Amino acid sequence: MATYLTPEGAKKLQEELRNLLHVERPKVVQEVSDAAAQGDRSENAEYIYGKKRLREIDRRIRFLTKKLESAVVVKRDEAAGKSVFFGATVEVEDEDGERKRYRIVGPDEVDPAAGSISFKSPLGTALMKRKVGDVVVVRRPAGEVELQICKIEYE
Repeated sequence: MATYLTPEGAKKLQEELRNLLHVERPKVVQEVSDAAAQGDRSENAEYIYGKKRLREIDRRIRFLTKKLESAVVVKRDEAAGKSVFFGATVEVEDEDGERKRYRIVGPDEVDPAAGSISFKSPLGTALMKRKVGDVVVVRRPAGEVELQICKIEYE
């Protein structure tokens, strides 16, 4: 199954992978090597912790590698400027006149605190393919809310 990423999201994952491969892993390998040189490994906490940390790093490296291999980096389409599509930043106004901004991203880039929501989320799904002025109804646990699309931007 393909993973959809914005160019920024793909770059962030690539930087994390590069950091793990070229900074973190070599540092932990050296720490494990130093701890192993101290003698009895069965009671050496530094050695045991280092091996555990190395397994975690290797697991994350495999995860990121697979994610990036299957990733589809979605670039801005010139025709997309008038409608909400993947990568759009959408400004909406609720029934109380409160405005909020959301960026439509892939599931691996979600950051609610920064306003990044998945295109698969209820709000993301409701906004997709809509235009400025459209009113969407979003079902959420607290009840339905109507949102009017005020602005669509692409970075």
